[in-house]
Amino acid sequence: MNTIGFTDEILAELKLTFARIDDEQAEKLVTGILQAKKVFVAGGGRSGFMAKAFVMRMMHVGLDAYVVGETVTPNLEADDIFIVGSGSGETQSLAAMTKKAKTIGATVVAITTNPDSTIGSLSDIQIEIPAQAKADGTSGKSIQPMGSLFEQSLLLFYDAVILRFMDKKGLNSDTMYGRHANLE
Repeated sequence: MNTIGFTDEILAELKLTFARIDDEQAEKLVTGILQAKKVFVAGGGRSGFMAKAFVMRMMHVGLDAYVVGETVTPNLEADDIFIVGSGSGETQSLAAMTKKAKTIGATVVAITTNPDSTIGSLSDIQIEIPAQAKADGTSGKSIQPMGSLFEQSLLLFYDAVILRFMDKKGLNSDTMYGRHANLE
């Protein structure tokens, strides 16, 4: 198969994955973000890169959003929302953060392939992305290596959440450009 053929396969996998995501849970996430004082997002590895992209867009729409672990991240409080993206839902560092967020009383959101995982079971809102996780190489769910389908789905899901937030707040891209970096 050539490169464009693989692209077609990836797009087909993404379409199938998104057809199986629970929109009711997604709406709960958007509502949680709207109600939160601050938004915190965490993820490890490539999922962490997706978290950073999501936080950047949240800043563009005017939300008080942070990547967990950055030096400028403030403290999490009970009226905040903590969103963690983890394919397995078992990454120990993320599970520890999730337990701490739960103890503080923040709204906890798990975006995972495994809602019955440690992180999933601690969450108030569970978004199951039915995609192959990194350790699930024998499932036959994806032609892609490791957790690529989950990570791609995570980025697209985060972008869809931003669009839904913009829709609810009456925002558009022009509004967002006012918050875009201008020191470059």
